[in-house]
Amino acid sequence: MTQSVGDLLAWAPAFALVLGRIGAAMALLPALGEHTVPAMIRAGLALAIAALLAPVLAPGFPPLPDSGLAMALMVAGEVVTGLWFAWLTRLIAVALPMGAQFVASMVGLSSVLQPDPDLGPQSTALAKLFDIAVPVIILSSGLYTIVLEALVGLFRLIPPGHMLPAGDSAQVFVLSVGKVFALALQVASPFVLAAMAWHVAMGQVARVMSRVQIFFVVMPGQILGGLALLAVIAGVMITAWQNGAGDYFATLPGRG
Repeated sequence: MTQSVGDLLAWAPAFALVLGRIGAAMALLPALGEHTVPAMIRAGLALAIAALLAPVLAPGFPPLPDSGLAMALMVAGEVVTGLWFAWLTRLIAVALPMGAQFVASMVGLSSVLQPDPDLGPQSTALAKLFDIAVPVIILSSGLYTIVLEALVGLFRLIPPGHMLPAGDSAQVFVLSVGKVFALALQVASPFVLAAMAWHVAMGQVARVMSRVQIFFVVMPGQILGGLALLAVIAGVMITAWQNGAGDYFATLPGRG
């Protein structure tokens, strides 16, 4: 009995380091760390993953400090690393609702003059709908396994006791944000092109009939045409985001 308790105490520092990174990441990971998931489930999942990984990863850890303060600093560093990684994965989850926000603006379902009292001035029902679809797609397609694999590989790339390199972290930040905006624009590109052609046509009609309030006359047609186009290519938009998210997850730090 005493030997078993001693073995558990020997594993405790390594478990704390693994749990610090895994637990922090689980707070922001897409699908697994959604705010709609009960906190008890997220905490239990983090504990289960940490318990499975600690015996496997502990032999590769650097010597652990004897000082309690030094150990606390190492755990804090793991929390920062976990949050940084989870933030990178969360970025791509924003691309789909961001593209939907573009679509809502192009179609005419979003207006700064008429904010939605329930969703807020910067949100639309269409963006909320696609935001709900993100965790469903990630869980049903198995993309979350790539994220977890990268999270485990991150322990080899940045072992406990090593801080995030500032230069590489900044570079990853810039590249990731660029990829997210590019994917959001790609998802919404059919509506961007259609809106450009539509507004050019509106401008020509307005020149011919200058006394007509052309914006209010054509708005019903713009909304109807936009919804019809959305009904046709919504599946293509989701597929494009899923493929882009898969490519993005494949390049996460810790993969390969």
